[in-house]
Amino acid sequence: MPEQFIVNPSDSISGITHVPGDKSISHRSLILLSISEGVGNITGLLESDDCLATLEIFKMLGVVINRNKDNSYTVHGKGLYGLLKPKNKLNCGNSGTSMRLLCGLLSAQNFSSELIGDDSLSSRPMERISSPLTLMGANIKTSSKGTSPIIIKPSKKISAIEYKMPIDSAQIKSSIILASLYARDNTSIIENISTRDHTENIINFLGGNIENNNNMVTVNPRNALLSKDIDVPGDISSAMFIIVGCLISKNSKITLKNIGLNKLRIGGLEILKMMGAEIEISNLKNYGPEQVGDINVKSSKLNGIKIPSNYIASAIDEFPIIFIAASLAEGKTILRNAEELRHKESDRLYAMSEGLKKCKIENKLYHDGIDITGGKISGAVIDSFSDHRIAMSFAIAGLVSKGTMTIMNTENVSTSFPDFFKLTKDIGLNIDRRVI
Repeated sequence: MPEQFIVNPSDSISGITHVPGDKSISHRSLILLSISEGVGNITGLLESDDCLATLEIFKMLGVVINRNKDNSYTVHGKGLYGLLKPKNKLNCGNSGTSMRLLCGLLSAQNFSSELIGDDSLSSRPMERISSPLTLMGANIKTSSKGTSPIIIKPSKKISAIEYKMPIDSAQIKSSIILASLYARDNTSIIENISTRDHTENIINFLGGNIENNNNMVTVNPRNALLSKDIDVPGDISSAMFIIVGCLISKNSKITLKNIGLNKLRIGGLEILKMMGAEIEISNLKNYGPEQVGDINVKSSKLNGIKIPSNYIASAIDEFPIIFIAASLAEGKTILRNAEELRHKESDRLYAMSEGLKKCKIENKLYHDGIDITGGKISGAVIDSFSDHRIAMSFAIAGLVSKGTMTIMNTENVSTSFPDFFKLTKDIGLNIDRRVI
């Protein structure tokens, strides 16, 4: 059923809180433990629609996955060659991560499969995945539009390649890595800018061998990955909504506990610090294959900046909420070289530009970016374009809006942050949810 958020201004938000598990790490933990040997437990798995789509697909591929009383999950690995032919099409729902990563893994299997998704996912480009996999010998076909459904048939063999990435995308890189586990020789992936490396970290944690030297990722195939327990830290992308909410509201102070602080995921934090945000990290420690810590935030006076291109890949999911921060900053914020934002769950450059205009925030849209001039956010009725990050960003904007903020089509928030409504309400956001 269609849902909407109704948000009225709040005096402040405060508290010590947690956010759900990291979405990227949750996906990859399920995938990699499913093709490992032995039994591994996942604690902190994000129980979002996207991650549960991945979980259900691996059950269809013959993997036994049990949910335990303590909300952890036990994955009984099948090994690299133990997956079974599915009886039905594999439905990825709204999850681009599921579809793109599974293309790489399934291309190396000895059975046929078909990946499908919802209307939004079915409009997203998939040739960026099928092209390098075809170079490796995969028998993979997209629709005539280069989108799903994706049909994968067994190939004679998967060959190692050297591939220069045309797009800075961790999903493309991870898809190639998963296929490379089945090649006889080493595969090299050359990145322009390093993208998130959760796939590499988890594979190495499970006994694999992936090296990264000067933006060249080299996959050294092994005969097996060995299951281990994985603790999933809090998702920095989800934490960013709370962080920006604290920064833009008065007399606010928030501590977020046990957040994943992978160095290739904190571009959003660095951008906010450049804008003048008071953000401090404490209790930094290693947490399985990842680094985690606590994030301490205070209300801050923000200034517009030109966002450095080297932070774009590591902040790609956070730009909608960064645009809200820019809307309250003094002066102009400028973003370029971010055309990839047009190929997410929505065209996020367009969706944010339209929403900000309705909120009386001056902005100018470009093919690869946007200029945002800070001001005062007015209440408005916002079309989220059924994009979870657009919906949550404008809900946070409602903290300081001059009037009621109504966000339409918010049901997709469950794809990444199912606890968003309860968590934000608990720390002081004046938010209601309505089924229409």
